[in-house]
Amino acid sequence: MDYEAVIGLETHVQLKTRSKMWCGCANEFGAPPNANVCPVCLGLPGVLPVANEEALRLTALTGFLLNCTVSRYAKFDRKNYFYPDMPKNYQITQYDKPSTVNGVVEFEFKGGLMRVRITRAHLEEDVGKSFHFERNSGLDFNRAGVPLLEIVSEPDLSSPDMAYEYLNALKDILVYGGVSDCDMEKGMVRCDVNVSVRPKGQTELGAKIEIKNMNSFSGVRKALEYEIPRQIEVLNQGGSLIQSTRRWDDAAGITEEMRTKEHAHDYRYFAEPDLMPFQPSDDWLAEVKSRLVELPLARKQRFMRDYQLPASDAQTFVWDVPLGNYFEEEVRRIRTDVQGERRARKVKTVANFIINNLRAEIAKKAETPFVEVTYKDVTGPGAPYPIHGLIVDLANLVENNTANSATAQVVMSEIVRTGKSPAAIIEEKGLAQLTDAGAIEKLCDQVLAANPGPAGDYKVGKAAALNFLKGQVMKLSKGKANPALAGEILERKLKG
Repeated sequence: MDYEAVIGLETHVQLKTRSKMWCGCANEFGAPPNANVCPVCLGLPGVLPVANEEALRLTALTGFLLNCTVSRYAKFDRKNYFYPDMPKNYQITQYDKPSTVNGVVEFEFKGGLMRVRITRAHLEEDVGKSFHFERNSGLDFNRAGVPLLEIVSEPDLSSPDMAYEYLNALKDILVYGGVSDCDMEKGMVRCDVNVSVRPKGQTELGAKIEIKNMNSFSGVRKALEYEIPRQIEVLNQGGSLIQSTRRWDDAAGITEEMRTKEHAHDYRYFAEPDLMPFQPSDDWLAEVKSRLVELPLARKQRFMRDYQLPASDAQTFVWDVPLGNYFEEEVRRIRTDVQGERRARKVKTVANFIINNLRAEIAKKAETPFVEVTYKDVTGPGAPYPIHGLIVDLANLVENNTANSATAQVVMSEIVRTGKSPAAIIEEKGLAQLTDAGAIEKLCDQVLAANPGPAGDYKVGKAAALNFLKGQVMKLSKGKANPALAGEILERKLKG
């Protein structure tokens, strides 16, 4: 029998606030154990929580980013359970009246667009961290009380790869929106996986298996790659699956059963008596909406549509937002009378210079120990070499055959180093492109005379030999020859 997987994810994300959810203790990673704690963090008798308004804003912002309905009435609840890293013996969370509900995440997958529905994104507090040693255990409550957003998806995922791409898309949205840094090495993102299998075509869900506390997206994918075949094998052998919780052993590459549960655990939720329900005003929500940003997928699609860039270039400008912003600033400097294919060609040239050349020059500068260099260091306000517009000028020179792609790389390096105009650099260094057909023909004759082997190879059908010969012409001309014209002359002579 053929089976299909049904996957839903619960993603826990620490919010980017300066202080914790209910107190003024610092929300920071790497402090000595139990350095950022207070009576509220430790759940001492008589303390009262005070909600972090920035965490409330970031929760609403996440709702808008994920196309959710942001509730006009939300409340906090106590989720009661005993565990050593939960000092109060209950977690303040949201149960039946969460801050946001009914959203969607759209992402690219296997050449198409996928949509995963979001059930809810609710606000709660993180717990402390346990450390287990040979003969004892320790508890660090620095993390206890850090604002945590739990984003629950519908079971719309059907494969390990799809789950992996969904998680990356979700992370990109949250980082773009300034909601969280999503640094997995610092434990800012953790994930619980719910997975079941069922016969293809069946609508009823199978027994849900939960894999707890995954701390990497690749771990989620590997756990699913193991767990889905395991469940199918159990059913194919005549066994049955029951609702249970498992853990992923990354070293062994297997999931292991932690506990079974025929019914959902009763956490005895009740409304948090020390916190009022949250009812955001129109003005408050409008202020949150003003912080919305263009989402990664929308940005990529816009760069491809408006600038006719290939997907790889557009993706580069998605990953590096300041670089993409700089590209758009440069494109705005292209004359308005340049339109159609000519404009698209010039835009692509500008993109190539920025992605392939400007970034390379910045990387060279950044190789200096202890110095971090970004494009703003050479282009931004107060920069020693403000080069705005010079990349467009260089693209103009390439278009009118004053410079070719080889000399343009030299010119680009000089632009970043000196801030001089490309025309001045070309004149100073004698880099103007050689376009005289007679002069290039003489160079071609010299190359053909010196390379009879490759010339003969081309004549017997080895087309790649032409590129070698053209390269020799460029070398002989010190990179100045017009490569297209050199190729035409070589081809004519070889076929003549």
